[in-house]
Amino acid sequence: MGGPTEARTTRARLPFASMDETMDTVVIGAGPAGLVAAYHLQRAGVPFVVLDASGRVGDSWRARYDGLRLFSPPRYASLPGWRIPVCGFPTRDEMADYVEAYAARFDFPVRSGMRVRRVGRVDAGFIVETDTDSYACASVVVATGMHTRPVVPALARDLDPGLTQLHSLEYRNTGQLAPGGVLVVGAANSGTDIALESAAAGHPTWLAGRHPGQLPVNIDRRSAQVLTPAFMFLHRHVMTLDTPIGRRMARQLRGHGVNLIRNKLADLDAAGIVRIGRITDVRDGHPVADDGARPDVATVVWCTGSTPDHSFLDLPVFASDGTPLHQRGVASEPGLYFLGLQFQYALASSTLQGLDRDARHIVRHLMRCRTAAPMPV
Repeated sequence: MGGPTEARTTRARLPFASMDETMDTVVIGAGPAGLVAAYHLQRAGVPFVVLDASGRVGDSWRARYDGLRLFSPPRYASLPGWRIPVCGFPTRDEMADYVEAYAARFDFPVRSGMRVRRVGRVDAGFIVETDTDSYACASVVVATGMHTRPVVPALARDLDPGLTQLHSLEYRNTGQLAPGGVLVVGAANSGTDIALESAAAGHPTWLAGRHPGQLPVNIDRRSAQVLTPAFMFLHRHVMTLDTPIGRRMARQLRGHGVNLIRNKLADLDAAGIVRIGRITDVRDGHPVADDGARPDVATVVWCTGSTPDHSFLDLPVFASDGTPLHQRGVASEPGLYFLGLQFQYALASSTLQGLDRDARHIVRHLMRCRTAAPMPV
């Protein structure tokens, strides 16, 4: 077990009198990752608080597009301790309501509307600053999610200002699309979902980007669901940083979408969606693909990825490329932890299926590094 540090925290060195509140551990983010961390901290008897920028638990799901439906059935979509009470693959709203009810069921100390502006080091502990309060704590768990900052290519600035442009993080439904053609840039799962919705709403639709591959089965068919345990075992136990194939997969995933899971190329073709190459140029204010295609569109939806927002971490925990320095979520700064990062340990780490194992790992590490002394009051 363990990570890059095994340093013990000395709480007596924290300047508690200068803070609004003291707390053993602060969890940042009340999405699934933060709530799974809360579950294991509560079971371990660690005093903690969960700070979330949203006004309501579950809002990170409610902010996603209306037609979102999970790829995992309840057995694998559920958080530890309580199975999601739905049948079939949960929808966006079902998942949002579930995580809100989950936080209430276990009475987690979630404080909503608390955007963290800075996390800094204070001697052996941390100061966590929000817009209104500050907390002195021994440990911080960063669980703010993988999909916070949209990634849009620079050439988007050169498009005709009359074109409607959206990122997939902003897209909710086809009511946001301008009349006329629609170009969806990015051919992974969210891109194909949005392209299919656009085509179904009557928009001539183009889909640009490299095909990421697809599952050979239809996951919505009952006959295919007998294979689900095998796929989950592969994602959780084979595709890990402990195996050569997992390490190779981790390298390949950087900057690329995962395989299509529900949608298939045949679905796109049947919907009349025109597939073109990568968008590499802009001419006369309109996008041009590397295969020469110049779609006549009124809307461009960028499904070109997103990154986590760790800008509030005023700590030396980033590599030269901006990615966090950690081992299985245990950061290079003693007492700091991450949960829900892409390939934090396994292919499943940034999904619902991987959170429980990763949370148990970081909480065990946190417990080993705690002192037995109670927090001063």
